[in-house]
Amino acid sequence: MDDVVRSESGVPLKAVYDAAELAGFDPDTALGEPGTFPFTRGVYPSMYTGRPWTMRQYAGFGTAKESNARYHELVANGTGGLSVAFDLPTQMGYDSDEAIARGEVGKVGVAIDSLDDMRVLFDGLPLGEISTSMTINAPAATLLLLYQLVGEDQGIPGSKLTGTIQNDVLKEYIARGTYIYPPKASLRLISDIFAYCQREIPRWNTISISGYHMAEAGATPAQEIAFTLANAKEYVRAAIAAGLDVDVFAPRLSFFFVARTTLLEEIAKFRAARRIWAHIMRDEFGAKNPKSQMLRFHTQTAGVQLTAQQPEVNLVRVAIQGLAAVLGGTQSLHTNSFDEAIALPTEKAARLALRTQQVIAYETDVTKIIDPFAGSYAIETMTDELEAAALGLIQAVEDRGGAVAAIEQGFQKNEIEASAYRVAQEIDDKTRTVVGVNKYLVADEEPYEPLRVDPQIEADQRERLAVLRRERDNAAVTRALDELRTTADGTGNVLPPMREALKLRATGGEVAHALRDVWGTYQPQDRF
Repeated sequence: MDDVVRSESGVPLKAVYDAAELAGFDPDTALGEPGTFPFTRGVYPSMYTGRPWTMRQYAGFGTAKESNARYHELVANGTGGLSVAFDLPTQMGYDSDEAIARGEVGKVGVAIDSLDDMRVLFDGLPLGEISTSMTINAPAATLLLLYQLVGEDQGIPGSKLTGTIQNDVLKEYIARGTYIYPPKASLRLISDIFAYCQREIPRWNTISISGYHMAEAGATPAQEIAFTLANAKEYVRAAIAAGLDVDVFAPRLSFFFVARTTLLEEIAKFRAARRIWAHIMRDEFGAKNPKSQMLRFHTQTAGVQLTAQQPEVNLVRVAIQGLAAVLGGTQSLHTNSFDEAIALPTEKAARLALRTQQVIAYETDVTKIIDPFAGSYAIETMTDELEAAALGLIQAVEDRGGAVAAIEQGFQKNEIEASAYRVAQEIDDKTRTVVGVNKYLVADEEPYEPLRVDPQIEADQRERLAVLRRERDNAAVTRALDELRTTADGTGNVLPPMREALKLRATGGEVAHALRDVWGTYQPQDRF
């Protein structure tokens, strides 16, 4: 049996690191200065010494009106950026009144069926002053266009809007499952979004390439960054194939990673990821703009590490995870609420999660020094080792024909599932300690009253849709959806006709169904 102490990625760990570990280490090549290639020390010269990261709180539940009230509360408490959670029907391109949506409306996020709902969701919020991240993938174009239309209602042009759509469909085939269309159609839609935003919403981050969901499914830190960057390469290739200039669209790419409680490896992970991406963009894709070479990322603390047992302990976990993200150089951060392993967060829990970030930012000294672990024997060694492990996995994906071909072969999914199984075994046999779960248990758990979603929400959404369908110009909507189908069947950009349909109050489900009519629906047994 292997009794060597190893990191989450399987890299051997030593009890003591010394100067011998860094024999031949060239800081000028491996590190550079903050804000310069290869960006190991951070993507901006001043990092947090000028201002802290953007503090986002992921929120959304029930109706648009309820979520709007939560957003106003978060903004009042100092949140600089909103992060929107959508319910499963919205994520899958179905309306709340479709049979498949029953029982899921408003459950894991807010239900958004139309422009009417989007107007309510952001009512009274200054879209020209806040940055909004939307966790939406297959229907990302729909939600982005709805947001743009609400901005126009407020008199805010697309050029003033800032935020991010996740828009990362490849990881859905690997780890999460909220895909709609086959991969080739999904890549075409993503390229159309890149081109549209370049013209219409130039400050928007058009994709947030996500390792978070793969990590939540069980990926190690090395797998997380490797499979994320392999997917990113596929998106870059698709955009270049669509005729886009790498130095025009690449500066708007962003990434999304997890922060675990294994603080030292997480710091090394973020540093290694920046260095790998800088070399990929410069050396493989010929990007000359430094902004094209920067790996800018949002971080969320690890939901999978939260426990339903002794949930208050999660406050400690989240603080450590948040600190790892900050010391690793994140650009924005969401800290999970301590009760998320049980239900949607209560208002108090969400406020405490935000306060955790504020304590790190304003009551510690970590914002006063850029990359404080630079030169550490342990951190630099771990950064190098994680870089090597991730590059090996990226090459394994390339050897299989790239990310899409590797997905077809089940490579990434199988690797992640093997890692998840190993962790589950370690928890079961108690070689991995989880406080409150397999060690330091209490006889009686204190009662906890979670936030519950009112089942009346589904009925209310169905009624709102019935009213919308009666009031709108249905003939105009039908013509607009037909135009969308025609464009999707050709080679034009589908976002302008999609925007016209949504402006006429077509629903998200109707838009998705129009594209399904042309592109089809992905089935897991498909081979592409």
